[in-house]
Amino acid sequence: MNNEYYMNFAINLAKYTKGQTNPNPPVGAVLVKNNQIVGYGTHLFAGGSHAERVAIEVAGEQAEGSTLFLTLEPCNHHGKTPPCTDLIIEKGIKKVVIGAIDPNPQVSSKGIKKLKSQGIKVEVGILENECNELLDAFSHYITTKRPYVTIKTAVSLDGKMATAYGESKWISNAESRKDTHTLRHESSAILVGVETVIKDNPSLTSRLEFGGKNPIRIILDSDLRIPLSSKVLTDNEATTIILTRKENDNFYLGTNVKVVGLENGPYDISEVVNYLGEQQIMSLLVEGGAKVISNFMKSRIYNRVIVYEAPIIIGGEGLSPFQDFKINSISQSLEYDLKEVKQIKDNIKKTFIKKEELYATN
Repeated sequence: MNNEYYMNFAINLAKYTKGQTNPNPPVGAVLVKNNQIVGYGTHLFAGGSHAERVAIEVAGEQAEGSTLFLTLEPCNHHGKTPPCTDLIIEKGIKKVVIGAIDPNPQVSSKGIKKLKSQGIKVEVGILENECNELLDAFSHYITTKRPYVTIKTAVSLDGKMATAYGESKWISNAESRKDTHTLRHESSAILVGVETVIKDNPSLTSRLEFGGKNPIRIILDSDLRIPLSSKVLTDNEATTIILTRKENDNFYLGTNVKVVGLENGPYDISEVVNYLGEQQIMSLLVEGGAKVISNFMKSRIYNRVIVYEAPIIIGGEGLSPFQDFKINSISQSLEYDLKEVKQIKDNIKKTFIKKEELYATN
């Protein structure tokens, strides 16, 4: 077994907790001694034990003289838990293999420096790209204080999300919709416009076989047109935040519902993401509809676009998710890196990363 093998094990541990550690990153840890795994762990929730602490507890006395594989540099500061570097030193771990340096300015390289100062061997950069992928939302949030934004839509081969009459159930297949619920589970919050709530009355929850974590539900609603019978107001499955005009601030709509009036209204995307960042929402899944998606496109305040493409043609005056986003020349078009293409039965899932990050600061 080599370093990549053990680090890959740690990465897979972390993947299982993606989305449930907000506002902390998912982290995996593996302890190896005499070519045997003697301990492993992952960070399960904010305020809970860090991955390395869990792995050390599992290993017990065998932690002494072992090698620790960590997807992320160990912390060296007091937060909700004590510094993990102190525990590593105390337990006599001889070597630490780290996948990624922590992007948090409080931690970045300081944990490594502390370990080295105590004579512990440190190796950095094993499966670094894979480890950094675990940190996409955390890295963005910790450096910008705004959530990592994913725009998700399902379209036909000709790029339509609905017929001219608004019918959209269902463009994508059942397996793609299940995949969407995984995205919801991995996201801190999910956002739609009030028109989607009025038309579809969605739950916006993660209905996965193993249960899943429900994201905070964000509804953009300038004039509080949301029906009082809407599931997002009545089912108590998750907290719902209604973003509206300033004069509607604190309007009562239910026990697990918060109404927040924004200075410039709910379609000022910069103000929206600033507010969500203040609420420690680390990742945001934008599901539409077309008005909402187009406003995010216009603002440039998003990071990733996920498109589920179905083998159907809608044609005619069918609705595009980007129909309200308009440019005058090809030179103004938005560019993306194609990150992944995945076949889901007869659907194709395409994941794009925005090439140019143009985040406003006000």
